[in-house]
Amino acid sequence: MKRVGFLAVVVAVGSMSLFSCKKVTTKKADKYMSDGTWEITKYSDDGVDETAQFSTYTFTFDSNGTVSAGNFSGTWSTSEDNSNDDSNSDVDFNIAFAVLNDLDELTDDWEIKSQTKDKLELQDISGGNGGTDYLTFEKK
Repeated sequence: MKRVGFLAVVVAVGSMSLFSCKKVTTKKADKYMSDGTWEITKYSDDGVDETAQFSTYTFTFDSNGTVSAGNFSGTWSTSEDNSNDDSNSDVDFNIAFAVLNDLDELTDDWEIKSQTKDKLELQDISGGNGGTDYLTFEKK
């Protein structure tokens, strides 16, 4: 009887961890981001909080691959990065703005660290100096 009880616990715990791990996919990311308007609630460049410089921008990610922020526009997409880092996400969030203002700092292929329908957390590890940048969008 103890063996059956132990087995039931193992199956229950395994099922919970299977369903609590929400894997990010390009399809989900595309769907969530192209719904509504977004704002940056965190931007950290090599440990320096620069969130305030984006406080005046509201972002709209259209399903056709364009992103608008105020009077500026750029492109966005998601892609599989095919890495084997065992993270919960192997999806990149790609942003490109061709303007020479604060928005050009966002131009990069960001790794999606986590995503819900209302929040997108991104990270970029620089190849040059090894610094790490963090970017978070939240739905308005």
